[in-house]
Amino acid sequence: MKSARCEELFDLSHSIAAEYIKKAEYPWELLSGIAGYIRELGPTLDPELFEKKGEDIWIAKSAKVAPTACLNGPLIIDEEAEIRHCAFVRGSAIVGKGCVVGNSTELKNVILFDKVQVPHYNYVGDSILGFKAHMGAGSITSNVKSDKTLVVVKDGEEKIETGLKKFGAMLGDNVEVGCNSVLNPGTVVGRGSSIYPTSCVRGVIPAGSIYKKQGEIALREKAD
Repeated sequence: MKSARCEELFDLSHSIAAEYIKKAEYPWELLSGIAGYIRELGPTLDPELFEKKGEDIWIAKSAKVAPTACLNGPLIIDEEAEIRHCAFVRGSAIVGKGCVVGNSTELKNVILFDKVQVPHYNYVGDSILGFKAHMGAGSITSNVKSDKTLVVVKDGEEKIETGLKKFGAMLGDNVEVGCNSVLNPGTVVGRGSSIYPTSCVRGVIPAGSIYKKQGEIALREKAD
């Protein structure tokens, strides 16, 4: 399943977690180790740029964090990121440079590459969002199946057993998710793809696609 590999989804030059991500073939293999990696990386961060704010919490001095935000470690917030009013970080989160985590957005066990935007009423759990990925207002990652069985990634007839009970979505670089969409457990969206608003998405969506609804996916026209 080549299209779901890390190298196909992400430009690693846009994440403080690049060395960690390099270790995996598929991004969901990284989910179980995010907390441990943060605890290893945090003490090595430049004290001129980062402050240790609590147990296993490192925040860049240039980041903007609203006083009403709730931050739990392990957590790294990189430079120029913005954590807005009433954001809730439950822990095991890496928030990249220039990211926006907005009002009432909740993060849990995630890696956000640089300049990701989850700005309005989003839930992002057990997920990895690539460079400049954007989730519209109210869009969420659903990270547990209703029957509580282990998540399987499906691309047509091809399947990969992940062995994970909790697995939200893997979004490649520059993915746009429309408002009020639900990304079901095991969703993988290729680079540069767009998801229509109010969509219910599952499986692997090819790079450069426009997801309109289940069974209707158009390839984006390339400019001359």
